[in-house]
Amino acid sequence: MALVSNLLKYSLSVSTKIVRNSKFRNVHTTGSLFNQKLVKVTFIRANGDKIETKGKIGDSLLDVVVNNNLDIDGFGACEGTLTCSTCHLILDPDVYKSLPEGPCEEENDMLDLAYEVSETSRLGCQIILSEKLDGLEVKLPSTINDAREN
Repeated sequence: MALVSNLLKYSLSVSTKIVRNSKFRNVHTTGSLFNQKLVKVTFIRANGDKIETKGKIGDSLLDVVVNNNLDIDGFGACEGTLTCSTCHLILDPDVYKSLPEGPCEEENDMLDLAYEVSETSRLGCQIILSEKLDGLEVKLPSTINDAREN
């Protein structure tokens, strides 16, 4: 029964990613359940507390939060459809510059509505994990703004 439950979760996860991401530029699938490399990600709260976890290469930072059931209030309220700014993160300048793509117009529109925006702000739903991002540390703003409520 546990195997069926896990396969169902995986199937729903892949379907959600395809629907969620095909509307925008980051179309990908999770791939095989086996032999997926994990990378370390650390979320740093505004008070300095760190949440260390791991994510699969090809997953977004929003996927990492959801898949690991991280306790980050309100994070990813729109489920990655670029209609809120609740997955706003602040990256180190070197990491920001190293990302393969900058923010698209829709992401910039949502960042305009986020609190504590910086020059290196991005939405976690748009940051896709790669081997190069192993050890990534991202800062969480002290509060969120759900742009859907404005």
